[in-house]
Amino acid sequence: MGQYRLLKLGEQIRGEIANMILRAQIKDPRVSNFLTINRVEVAKDLAHAKVYVSTFMSESELNRGVEGLTSAAGFIQSSIAKKLTIRQFPHLHFVADTSIRDGYEMAKKLEDLVKSDAEKSAAASNNAEGEEGDPCNA
Repeated sequence: MGQYRLLKLGEQIRGEIANMILRAQIKDPRVSNFLTINRVEVAKDLAHAKVYVSTFMSESELNRGVEGLTSAAGFIQSSIAKKLTIRQFPHLHFVADTSIRDGYEMAKKLEDLVKSDAEKSAAASNNAEGEEGDPCNA
């Protein structure tokens, strides 16, 4: 199957799983409405697909949600396979994806560094101005 078709199939699977979570069709109490399906990578032979799941909730809540989705994988696969007409539906593997949280934390650290650098340069310029205007240093 071509790369474009694999990407398109991955997007269709991602959309269907996201809709199932949003409509609360997955009855497992570990699966929260706050889970987000980021992307789905489908293998070239259509045997497997990795489903990347993230959330802004705690790490333990994310892991519980992934466990719930893993336990409901058979139901999710059969529900989606009925809607999509493909010869072989891939086996879903759910993976916790912390890249969004990691990116947010990195951006926050960079923002803090810029802020502290601006404060240091402002303090240095204030010190330099104070020394120039002091008549005792002449």
